Amino acid sequence: MTIIDGKKISDDIKLEIANQVKDIVSKGNRPPHLAAILVGHDGGSETYVAHKIRACEQCGFKSTLLRFEEDVTEQELLQAIKSLNDDDSVDGFIVQLPLPKHINEQNIIEAIDYKKDVDGFHPINVGRMSIGLPCFKSATPAGIMMLLERYNIDTKGKKCVVLGRSNIVGKPVATLLMQKGNPGNATVTVCHSYTPDIKEICLQSDIIIAALGSPEFVKADMVKEGAVIIDVGTTRVKDNSRKSGYKLTGDVDFENVSKKCSYITPVPGGVGPMTIVSLMNNTLLAATKAIYK
Repeated sequence: MTIIDGKKISDDIKLEIANQVKDIVSKGNRPPHLAAILVGHDGGSETYVAHKIRACEQCGFKSTLLRFEEDVTEQELLQAIKSLNDDDSVDGFIVQLPLPKHINEQNIIEAIDYKKDVDGFHPINVGRMSIGLPCFKSATPAGIMMLLERYNIDTKGKKCVVLGRSNIVGKPVATLLMQKGNPGNATVTVCHSYTPDIKEICLQSDIIIAALGSPEFVKADMVKEGAVIIDVGTTRVKDNSRKSGYKLTGDVDFENVSKKCSYITPVPGGVGPMTIVSLMNNTLLAATKAIYK
């Protein structure tokens, strides 16, 4: 069994990006610029944004953080997005999700200029991805594909099950895995809360990607010997033995499943760091006009 070290791979890729940025700057160009909009003071969102700002520093990017209180109006957010859309010094930006309930998230996503949509959530990027055109791919699915590629995990002709059908992970990673390419060319089944016989489907699968947000959902008796396990889940579970009072728990029963599989991602330290480095990669692509002119 091999533990897939997302932190090491992400560090390697950040170093590669930093070297490209040095080359860009040495030619008299400005460094890539990523902006983020953060609403409220949710602990998880605060942490994610802090990690993203830190990654910008490691890659040599400029970063800008725009903060709003939780009572911000949708119109105020839309105005901030328009300002970033119109700012030629900003290559890409994100709006950290989730947003307060009085904000329509889809309106916010669609207001972002798709050429600056480095989260890959805009319908134009999603649509282009679905038919295999160049686009900004959603960060977490793109990160998963990077891990499979860097660990030389063969997906061609493999049976893959994706647990979860979210727009952010489940649907896009299923799309990427079934497309022609490497990684890709897999036979993909997507399971969700209405899928019967999930255990039997998992037992037939060579690759399981768990993105349900249900702690330790995937048990050892659901996994065949030698399967590849990608755990996307990160749920805060109460743990009084820790100073923080909680621990991050994945969708996979790591202790028991790891005894049966060939490869597995830990939580934390697996998919999470790859999500952030994928965002950095998309920002570099935006800055160099590699996707959209």
